[in-house]
Amino acid sequence: MNNTAREAILGSIRSHLAASVPYDKLEISDGSSRIKTDCNPIPSASISDQFKASLEAVDGHCVVVRGDREIAEALTQIIGVLPKTNIAVSDNPEVERLLQLTDLEIEGLSIAPNARDIFRFDVGISTAQAAIAETGTLVLDSTSERHRLVSLVPPVHIAIIRGSQIYRTLGEVLTVIQSARDLSPAVTFITGPSRTADIELTLAIGVHGPQELYVIIDELN
Repeated sequence: MNNTAREAILGSIRSHLAASVPYDKLEISDGSSRIKTDCNPIPSASISDQFKASLEAVDGHCVVVRGDREIAEALTQIIGVLPKTNIAVSDNPEVERLLQLTDLEIEGLSIAPNARDIFRFDVGISTAQAAIAETGTLVLDSTSERHRLVSLVPPVHIAIIRGSQIYRTLGEVLTVIQSARDLSPAVTFITGPSRTADIELTLAIGVHGPQELYVIIDELN
């Protein structure tokens, strides 16, 4: 690595460290050192808009709706244009209930298929337990969102999340996870469709996971 490249990297690190200084001494009301989640709060609609912009910047798709009827309409529009509709859903009654509200003609539907069968499904539908607005990242908790392969294997992943579950930063989400009564054994972070690059930095989409990611945000909850 030449001196110019090294200085550019170190300069970037210095600038980001300097930007974090105002947050270093923030404390929540119980006196612990965890980051306070209500500092400079942003209205829910603004957080949804920020998440949507961040997700679309990494080639994801986002629809903001209000209530079950509009969620069902969004699911119908997304799935209705797909060539195949073999759908796997996570072991979550909420997803099944919302699918029943749609007008879709589904070729095949399975609840949390096993690891061997999951590869024959075209769409995976799950909920998400949190999201990070500044990066467009979904957070899936394995204790609530059972069988996470539904979100990782099918070519298309559709995630449904409440607007109230979107946080501004990773730090805020980690605070929520750490404060949970029962710490989850596995938490999955998803930012956009799956992507990878070889040693020549040639980007490929969908090699190790979904080629397309759709997020439906319910601002009514």
